[in-house]
Amino acid sequence: MTNHIYTGCKVVNLIHIKSTAMTPQEPILSQAEPVFFVKDVAATIRYWQDVLGFPGKWTWGDPPTVGAVNWHGVHIQFALHDTLAHIPEGYSVWIRVRHIEALYAIHQQRKANIVVPLRQEPWGMAQYTVQDLNGCYASFAGPLTDKTVQSEALSPNIRVRIERPTPADYIRLSASVGWTDLTREQADVRISEAVTGVVAENTTTGEIIGCALLLGDNTSYYYVKDVMVHPAWQRKRAGTALMRALTDWLNANGADKALVSLITGETLEPFYQQFGFTQAFSMIRYVQRPPAQES
Repeated sequence: MTNHIYTGCKVVNLIHIKSTAMTPQEPILSQAEPVFFVKDVAATIRYWQDVLGFPGKWTWGDPPTVGAVNWHGVHIQFALHDTLAHIPEGYSVWIRVRHIEALYAIHQQRKANIVVPLRQEPWGMAQYTVQDLNGCYASFAGPLTDKTVQSEALSPNIRVRIERPTPADYIRLSASVGWTDLTREQADVRISEAVTGVVAENTTTGEIIGCALLLGDNTSYYYVKDVMVHPAWQRKRAGTALMRALTDWLNANGADKALVSLITGETLEPFYQQFGFTQAFSMIRYVQRPPAQES
């Protein structure tokens, strides 16, 4: 059961979780649903269905005082609140989409109030933003199709070779792509555990502009990890050259019939598919230790 707590302009959704004191089972969170305060729940739902295209809905009350729309796994709730409905500034939701160009065309055709047009963002996805009849914002984001993204040819000054990156280069590239800051000790451990690696060098300056690691037992399983290209060299085939060299190494030196895997977001799926990777069902978990107790 979900309760809504209204605290000023904020909404806090509370999911009642049974105490785990008597059971070893861990709590499992299923989904989060944003709640927009509106002056007219019925009119808002009609807008989100007729203009934005959300096919499903539910309401409570006559006239409704709360309700929601849904589309696939996305659910947006609306609650009647005369006071807070007049201050929609900052109310927004970010929605991840496949085939974003098709949805953008639908919203253009239905005359949605598109306040930010579809454009490629530097963090890797295309995005656009609409404003609904209440002044609330919905940003839709997803990967563009391959036809809309063009890459330059690989510079003749880039040389790719099979070797592990140095800790200094690994830390510098990790920071350049916005990943977690690493200590020298952490970088040493990651690199030393790799079966092999690959680096891309700008021969004009001697700078390493990209790298990747290959982990595994070198018998039945390999894992491609930390494919990194400095932002100044992205969309210039450096990543393609790194993966091509790593794939060639596997074909020549990898254990026969071994499984090769990697983890990536949907925006990079087409990139890795060109090297023979396909989608597969999997499960993951993170190690989460409780904070140390103060003595």
